[in-house]
Amino acid sequence: MANIKSAQKRARQTVKRHEHNVGLRSRLRTSIKKVTKAVDAGQRDAAEARYREAVPVIDRMADKGMIHANKAARHKSRLSKRIRSLQT
Repeated sequence: MANIKSAQKRARQTVKRHEHNVGLRSRLRTSIKKVTKAVDAGQRDAAEARYREAVPVIDRMADKGMIHANKAARHKSRLSKRIRSLQT
């Protein structure tokens, strides 16, 4: 445990920020999984609806710095590719 007051405060902030980031990461993964499950089930309309819900979440996480912008683009690209593959 930190002995200096400022170090104690930083430790508290780190715990609080970590808990917040865990929730954000969970929300990101959940939104991606919803699209994936709809695609796996072969439900194109549901997958498209879930994709439209997931895109703002993915973009928000990239803006906050939770994930890199390229990773966000990669997620969106791969999800849309899977949805398009249902059409044929």
